[in-house]
Amino acid sequence: MLPQEIIRNKRDGHILSEQEICFFVEGMTDGSISEGQVAAFGMAVFFNGMNSDESAALTRAMTRSGDVLSWNLDGPVLDKHSTGGVGDLVSLVLGPMIAACGGYVPMISGRGLGHTGGTLDKLESIPGYNAFPDNAIFQRTVRDAGVAIIGQTGNLAPADGRFYAVRDVTATVESIPLITASILSKKLAAGLDGLVMDVKTGSGAFMASREQSKALAQSLVSVGNRAGVRTSAVVTSMDEPLASCAGNAIEVREAMRYLTGEHRDSRLHAVVMALCVEMLMQGGLAHDEKAAEGRLSEVLESGKAAERFGRMTALLGGPADFVQRYDEYLPKAPSCQEVLSPKSGYVSAWDTRRLGLAVVGMGGGRTRADQSIDPTVGLTHIARVGQRVEQGDLLAVLHCADEAATRQAREMVLDAVSIAPSAPDVGVAVCFRVNDGS
Repeated sequence: MLPQEIIRNKRDGHILSEQEICFFVEGMTDGSISEGQVAAFGMAVFFNGMNSDESAALTRAMTRSGDVLSWNLDGPVLDKHSTGGVGDLVSLVLGPMIAACGGYVPMISGRGLGHTGGTLDKLESIPGYNAFPDNAIFQRTVRDAGVAIIGQTGNLAPADGRFYAVRDVTATVESIPLITASILSKKLAAGLDGLVMDVKTGSGAFMASREQSKALAQSLVSVGNRAGVRTSAVVTSMDEPLASCAGNAIEVREAMRYLTGEHRDSRLHAVVMALCVEMLMQGGLAHDEKAAEGRLSEVLESGKAAERFGRMTALLGGPADFVQRYDEYLPKAPSCQEVLSPKSGYVSAWDTRRLGLAVVGMGGGRTRADQSIDPTVGLTHIARVGQRVEQGDLLAVLHCADEAATRQAREMVLDAVSIAPSAPDVGVAVCFRVNDGS
């Protein structure tokens, strides 16, 4: 079997057999298939798609490309995954909240893709945090803290680790079969009992339209349940940043403010609670939404959720007192500059993708798979849709390190905002749920 023939078959719109897909995934894993061939395969799938059988076969093959964990714990093993957005720091607070409620969260996360921030990039702004521990440390952290947020080790879905990096820099991210297989292979390898998907929709999402987002949610739910993991999805809005900030260390700082009760952004809180409620009910930790909300509020207000984050951080090599002294530990950009409104009116819309690209342009994301990032740069105090601003009022604050990149980011922020004379309708953060693939 030749890789180029498999690429040719998919390029010409044919359905691939499970044998062909397994062969290609094995080649991605052992390096016998080149990066160019991986990129070509991704592009062929991007343009011609995959049917449900192909998508399931790709998911299974990537799951089996490495270790598949098993757990012997006194509670359900649960996880959540987001399809990516701007200012989406949900994972940082959700995992500790679920752990404090009695669940176990072995969260395999990724780096930034395109304009979206990556959970691993955020956590690596914490001094000493080991995002790639061996399986023994990973499992011990899950047992002792109830949550461990790490990256794909060499033994967990390694085929996806390679494919993920190539897709990021070859414009093949927005493919429902590839997104489905990428997400679920990591999650299935983690040995889950239940999975809740946060599928983004809107200007900052990879799937911008409601129809695309619903199709992705249905694909994920269908393939996940078919693979034996209880899977549901919540479609949430990414028509503006989820938190009013974006950037790696910046979002960790905002997560600490959320967990400690210093500040909880209302849109962020709505999405966090919706996903956590779904997870608690899925894992049998709450019998209805009201009971779930009550448990979640208690672990937030008591500090139990923040304590779980601190325990996870220490077990993975970070400072033992990180929660108490997070602002001292997290790096800061050398310069902060305000972006002011050019006119009076109401913030009527953000091009959220453009805001994410502004952070990338400042050094907070990647344009090459091997590129390092600056954890300090980003945006804070992003004005909310519906907010009244006068000429000269603050639209955002740039946290920056390079003067030329700062000038470009300022222009991108101003290009991204729409200001109207009348107040717009402000959409809800949580759009709808998909529980059965329909």
